[in-house]
Amino acid sequence: MPRIFGVEIPGRKRTEYALCSIYGIGLTLAREICEKSGIDPAKKADALNDEELSQISKLLQTEYRTEGDLRREISGNIRRLISINSYRGSRHRRGLPVRGQRT
Repeated sequence: MPRIFGVEIPGRKRTEYALCSIYGIGLTLAREICEKSGIDPAKKADALNDEELSQISKLLQTEYRTEGDLRREISGNIRRLISINSYRGSRHRRGLPVRGQRT
């Protein structure tokens, strides 16, 4: 199984679907990454060589927020909402739905 950013991506899957196992990357973004790095999205993740993996890692590091950075940003946004005593912050604090769902 190849590793990107400390995340084991499933080797038996196509590259475009395997990249979705990284936090912050969906199918559309995975296809965009494959296109920018010049990798065939239908290629299995096990078939990627070291050069292609490093190319994907470099692209993710420079252009996208993923894994730890994204998690920190989201938790920071929630902490900010709580600290300014907004309605959304109070809903987060109480563990209730934030976006208007019924309770």
